[in-house]
Amino acid sequence: MEPRIRYAQTEDGISIAFGSVGSGPPLVLLPTIPFSYFQLEWKIPEYQTVFEALAEHVQLVQYDARGTGLSQREVVDVSLDAMLQDLQAVVRYANLERFALLGMFGGAPIALGYAAQHPEHVSHLVLWAAFADGRIAQGDQQTQALLSLLERDWSLFTETAASVWMGWLPTEAARRVARAFRAAVTPEMARALLDAAVKTNVSRLLHHVSAPTLVLHRPGMPLDMAGPREVVAQVKGAQLDLLPGESASPYIGDWTLIVRDALRFCLDDPNLTLADNPPGSSDHEQSPPHGLTARELEVLRGIASGDANQQIAMALGLSVHTVERHIANIYRKIDARGRADATAYALRHGLA
Repeated sequence: MEPRIRYAQTEDGISIAFGSVGSGPPLVLLPTIPFSYFQLEWKIPEYQTVFEALAEHVQLVQYDARGTGLSQREVVDVSLDAMLQDLQAVVRYANLERFALLGMFGGAPIALGYAAQHPEHVSHLVLWAAFADGRIAQGDQQTQALLSLLERDWSLFTETAASVWMGWLPTEAARRVARAFRAAVTPEMARALLDAAVKTNVSRLLHHVSAPTLVLHRPGMPLDMAGPREVVAQVKGAQLDLLPGESASPYIGDWTLIVRDALRFCLDDPNLTLADNPPGSSDHEQSPPHGLTARELEVLRGIASGDANQQIAMALGLSVHTVERHIANIYRKIDARGRADATAYALRHGLA
């Protein structure tokens, strides 16, 4: 069960890849910018189980944002208005008159903006890691440290992003996600999309949102609560649903709670239960071990900064051999298999 790829054309002439699977009331899952490639996401077990659970109850509609995935890659305009055109094209070509929106991360302000401008079409609004002002999403120190790797080492950036944003996945799972990230977008387009996202601000539109709104969040995850709080405070009648766990990803940890609550809300069925709990529904989150020495912390910070072993050695007045020995000890203590894992650990624990 996977969606068949179709294409819609926006008002400004951009080709947008989309697909749908399942039956029932339509639920449009907005792309996670800048790494949207829904065809590949269906190949990742952690994503697929969630998609299939949703499609058991609704018609799940997915699409790739312009500049990413199977949508047109060579684009110039990646503003909020352009992203709203993408969504409008998809729902028009899919013949959807009234539908629910599910916006995660960077998809949240797009969902909010569309709901404010087209209240007649949006039946329900479900948001994960919600924010209206893009500066909130990229303003924290951890995210800034991560984004500094984008131009310096694209492979390291995507692997670290997969580990950080997906909640310290097992190594092979993180690498699957990282490969999908790299396939979804070029480094240049990723930077353009992130730069546009940080300038996005739909705060002034929140009081125009009339659709029933559910904001899902895990207080334990490393994301500022200011975004969800603003949305709940400014959208009339919005509900905040706080769930257990630490992963920023809805696909990791007890995702069944997220799917269940989203479906109950969109289908107005408080008694809805999922058919089963497929493998992968248990909490994958792990707390990495500690016990690093002061010198190992210095070496780890160098790794997280993208420095080569020789650069770390020069900065700390050590031999390259000594740095290599420290790195081996760090990897063993934090259960890392490479620089990306170590960088993710440093970012998650505020060491970078």
